[in-house]
Amino acid sequence: MNQNEIQKGVIYAGFSYFLWGLLPIYWKLLHHVRADEILANRIYWSFFFMIAVLLVTKKWGLFMETLKSFRTQKKLMIALITASLLVSCNWFIYIWAVNNDRLVEASLGYYINPLVSVLLGMIVFREKLSIAQYVSFALALIGVLIITISYGSFPWVSILLALSFGLYGLSKKKIKLDADVGLALETLAVTPIAFLFMVFLSFKGVESLFAVSIGTDLLLIGAGAATAIPLLYFSKGAQRIPLSTLGFLQFLSPTITLILGVFVYHELFSKIHLISFMFIWAAITLFTISKTKYFTHHEGKFKKGKSLGV
Repeated sequence: MNQNEIQKGVIYAGFSYFLWGLLPIYWKLLHHVRADEILANRIYWSFFFMIAVLLVTKKWGLFMETLKSFRTQKKLMIALITASLLVSCNWFIYIWAVNNDRLVEASLGYYINPLVSVLLGMIVFREKLSIAQYVSFALALIGVLIITISYGSFPWVSILLALSFGLYGLSKKKIKLDADVGLALETLAVTPIAFLFMVFLSFKGVESLFAVSIGTDLLLIGAGAATAIPLLYFSKGAQRIPLSTLGFLQFLSPTITLILGVFVYHELFSKIHLISFMFIWAAITLFTISKTKYFTHHEGKFKKGKSLGV
C-alpha cells in the first residue's frame, strides 16, 4: 500500500476517534431522555441511515445477497447477532455513564479496552504474550485496584465498557463482511427490539420522540448518523493502516472524553484518580511500544540470550 493511502487511513481513523471522543457532548444534550430510549433511537435510526448509505454506494444488492446467505451460514448469523447485542450493551452503558456524570470512568474503560482484547485473544485463540505485555497487564491491574480499594467500590462502568467492546471485537473476528453491509446487518439484528421498545414507551405515554420538542426529535433521529458516521470512517481507516498505528490512534477518543469530563463537565478527578490513571497510561504506553518492530526484535534477542544463559 502506498504512502498516500496510509496517510488517508490515518486521517480517516483519527477523525473517527475524534468524533467518538466528542460524542458525550451529543448525549449530554439528551440528558432529559432515559438512556434506554436514547439507545432504542440510536439503533433504529442507525439502521435507516445505513440503508441510505447502501443505496448511495450501490451496495443494496450485496446486502440482500448476504442476508439470503444466512440460511446456510448459521454460525455467521449467530456471530452477527452476538456482535449486535454486545455493541448495544456497550452503547447503553456508555450513554448511561455520560448522562450520570461518569465520563472519567467511561474514559478509563476505553483505556483498558486494548488490554482486555489482548487478554481475550490469549484465552480464546491461545495467543502468546510478550514480557512487556504481561508487565502492561500488571500495571493496568494495579491502576484498577487503586481505585477499587481507595473508593471501596469496583469501577464496574469501566470494566463493563472494556469487556463488552472487547467481546464485540472478538465476535467481529468471525464476521468477514463488507464494512457497510456488516454495519447495516448488525443494526438490522436489533432494530426490531428497538422498535418494539419505542412502541411500548408510546403506549405508556412516556416517550420523548415527537412528544417533548423539535430539538429533542432532531437529536434522537440524528443519533443514527452520529453513530454510523464514526464507524464508517473507522472502517475506511482500518483498511488502510497497520494495526499498530490503529491501536495508537484509539487512545485519542478516551483522552478527549477524559478532558471533557474534567474540564468541561467538572467531574471529580482526585489524586487517587491521577495515580490510578498514571498506572493505566504507563500500561498502554508500554503495550503500544511492545507492538513496534524495534521492540519485538530486541525482546526476541533478549529471550534468546536468556535461553543461552547469557
